[in-house]
Amino acid sequence: MTIKKSSKASCFNWFMNHEPVRPMNKTKPAEKKAEPFTSQNSVKRKSYTDLSSSMLTEELSNSLLGSNLYVFTLAELKVITQSFSSSSILGEGGFGPVHKGFIDDKLRPGLKAQPVAVKLLDLDGGQGHKEWLTEVVFLGQLRHPHLVKLIGYCCEDEHRVLVYEYMPRGSLENQLFRRYSVSVPWSTRMKIALGAAKGLAFLHEAKQPVIYRDFKASNILLDSDYTAKLSDFGLAKDGPEGDDTHVSTRVMGTHGYAAPEYIMTGHLTAASDVYSFGVVLVELLTGRKSMDKSRSNREQNLAEWARPQLKVARKLNRILDPRLEGQYSETGAQKAAELAYDCLSHRPKARPTMSMIVDILKPLAEFKDMPVGTFVYTAPTENKKSPSESPKQEAHKDDKKDINGHHHHHHHQHGRRHHGTKSPVVHYETALRSNLSSSTNSPE
Repeated sequence: MTIKKSSKASCFNWFMNHEPVRPMNKTKPAEKKAEPFTSQNSVKRKSYTDLSSSMLTEELSNSLLGSNLYVFTLAELKVITQSFSSSSILGEGGFGPVHKGFIDDKLRPGLKAQPVAVKLLDLDGGQGHKEWLTEVVFLGQLRHPHLVKLIGYCCEDEHRVLVYEYMPRGSLENQLFRRYSVSVPWSTRMKIALGAAKGLAFLHEAKQPVIYRDFKASNILLDSDYTAKLSDFGLAKDGPEGDDTHVSTRVMGTHGYAAPEYIMTGHLTAASDVYSFGVVLVELLTGRKSMDKSRSNREQNLAEWARPQLKVARKLNRILDPRLEGQYSETGAQKAAELAYDCLSHRPKARPTMSMIVDILKPLAEFKDMPVGTFVYTAPTENKKSPSESPKQEAHKDDKKDINGHHHHHHHQHGRRHHGTKSPVVHYETALRSNLSSSTNSPE
């Protein structure tokens, strides 16, 4: 496949003179067989700094992005999204609205017929042109089973559009916190954690390392079988080179996920991503969001509140997501909690590497020490209790656990938007679920 030349070469030169940056966002929010992937290990990867120091001609952009991206016209994207119709919208994040579309070889010869997610830059939004090009630069050159695939882009006049593979299950944020959804089972949560860890490990361990910088639940997208893929590379940075220990940069990211030393100093390292991974792992364990202003001051920041409780089994059991209904591996939960505790260390050098995290997570979804059987409430024939005391109240009379309520304001990527939520209902006559099949899971 040969990359199609854009008729708007000047858009790159225009782009370089318009570089607003996004400050830290305080409002937001079985494994597949490994396949061959393109990395910067075989051919020296072009970095963003390579571009910013050059005149961005059509030839340079063509050389940089390689042979695996399509340059779409705005007219083509209007066709596949019904002129960016509101009926095709999937969600909206800091970048702008995301629409669902469909492409095939009728649009372009050689295109695989598939649904796509079309992300349109909102020129008045929080993310700028620099981040748009950063995403094209990184995802145009990196391929991995746990990175979302960028199919192409559009750069016409002031229009900036990205076209990705469509991820049917939306984001992890959407699955964990949305209203009225079926709880994500334990083994699926560990599968998601492992897939996301593999994506970060690939970035960190490449010949030219990449620091992701914005690892969070809304940037982890899920395909139909809950394979996790990292998306939104607008804040990604090339890692330190040579004897450098860190990259000094403006503090950007999402409040609640960013590492404390990065917030204080602006020193960015791979350990900064590891801290963010620890926050997401705690979200998976507890079912709580990284920042929740509806809670008491002590509990608003999830990492700070949860970390002291992660290494004590008695305390851990009290903070695990009640929506799991006890259907989880106690051994696996303890090991995952210990891992999260280490990831959230305030000493960056004490945190594990992502490859170490991958090794620890691999067996966690396979542990079999799960509660067996079905809880069935049987009403007594001679009921001497108050008639107003329901079976649910009787079964749960001595339970002190607090059922978590969540407030989900918007979905950042490919999933639908969901607003508000009530405390989840605990189901008392439920069989053991080891996993969700694509036919029985929550709606796409």
